[in-house]
Amino acid sequence: MQRLHTNSEGYPLSRAQQLREAVLLTFCDPMPAECERLQKLSGREWRSLLTWLDTSGTALYFLDRLTELGRCEMLPPEVLARLQQNLLDNTERTGGMIAESNAIHLSFQNAGLSYAALKGFSLWPVSVPKPELRSQLDLDFLISARCAAEARRILEARGFRLKAISGRSWEFKTSDPGEISLESLYKSTPHRSVELHLEADDLGPDSLLARTEKLCFHDVCMPVLHPVDLFLGQGLHLYKHVCEEFWRSAHLIEFRRHVQARYHDAAFWQELRKLAEGNLRASVGLGIITLLTSHMMGDFAPDELTSWTVDRLPVRIRLWVERYGRHSAVASRPGKLYLLLQKELERAGLTAKRTLRQALLPSRLPPAKELGSANETLLARLVRYRRQALFTLVRLRFHLVEGLRYLRESIRWQQYVDGFGR
Repeated sequence: MQRLHTNSEGYPLSRAQQLREAVLLTFCDPMPAECERLQKLSGREWRSLLTWLDTSGTALYFLDRLTELGRCEMLPPEVLARLQQNLLDNTERTGGMIAESNAIHLSFQNAGLSYAALKGFSLWPVSVPKPELRSQLDLDFLISARCAAEARRILEARGFRLKAISGRSWEFKTSDPGEISLESLYKSTPHRSVELHLEADDLGPDSLLARTEKLCFHDVCMPVLHPVDLFLGQGLHLYKHVCEEFWRSAHLIEFRRHVQARYHDAAFWQELRKLAEGNLRASVGLGIITLLTSHMMGDFAPDELTSWTVDRLPVRIRLWVERYGRHSAVASRPGKLYLLLQKELERAGLTAKRTLRQALLPSRLPPAKELGSANETLLARLVRYRRQALFTLVRLRFHLVEGLRYLRESIRWQQYVDGFGR
């Protein structure tokens, strides 16, 4: 049995959060006794749990795991039927995304562009052995800055339009997705989304595009990041989201699988350490994610990874993971407790994109959830305005409630770390 890390002084979990934790524990081998919490749930508890399974991206991974273990009897018949239908729908949706992805790859390659697939399908098969189990919403590509204009032309020829530019990231959409519901989360839609992440042309040996490899996926050989770059990017992507207001627990499952797949590959871990050890963000980020995953699902990482990441984490950062990590992984909304981690990261020398004040009190209204069309009727416009107003009120309430919770918990946190130091 893998040793599970528990901390009686950790941030308390509600009954609903304990059930979500039990879902993640099913991925341990063997499955621990805590998973029996999933037996004999009420209909209301299952409805709540299903909502979290959907939003966290773990629903189909959970179904596949219980099927693998031969434990589908843990699910009520209506829940099992619902998840099986979700799998059928998501298989069709994923097939459409694969077809779109392959068409873009062939167009980029025919144009001689310097690019690589990011995240998504490039995680197959090491981290994501079955793409149809993954809740993937868009396609991501890393592309040389000099090729960006041609890539844009190609995407626009396929019906995409540039919707937003944020730093070195360009977001393209075929249409406005409108209001997305959990019922339609797994179903095929005509909406497509692509993000181009531009790499500067003067990086020399630090260029990720200079050392890509080929991955043959559904009859198309696509360029993907070097295995070490792929792993590091996956880990730092998850680390970035842990330091924000919301992230998906499915990413922990994928990261854990990636580590286990490489567990005995000493050359891989040696190359990763050589690449990342001098990078404070990389060593601390991987340390946080590895420690958090081990607290949720037991020890899983080799010493070749933990010795220079987890074992070198500053004490106060380790304490945050031990105290708040489980809550963060299974909360519907982790809230603003990540700001306590942000303060400790700054103490360790890692600055955040937003100051504490900006995170607690945003100075701008949330972006529009839906865009109006040229032939929009007055009634449709009023409905859209109403939805946006309700969304703004929800966000305002979130900032007020979670801001007060953060202020209260920051006092407890300071007392906790002070007491630990005595």
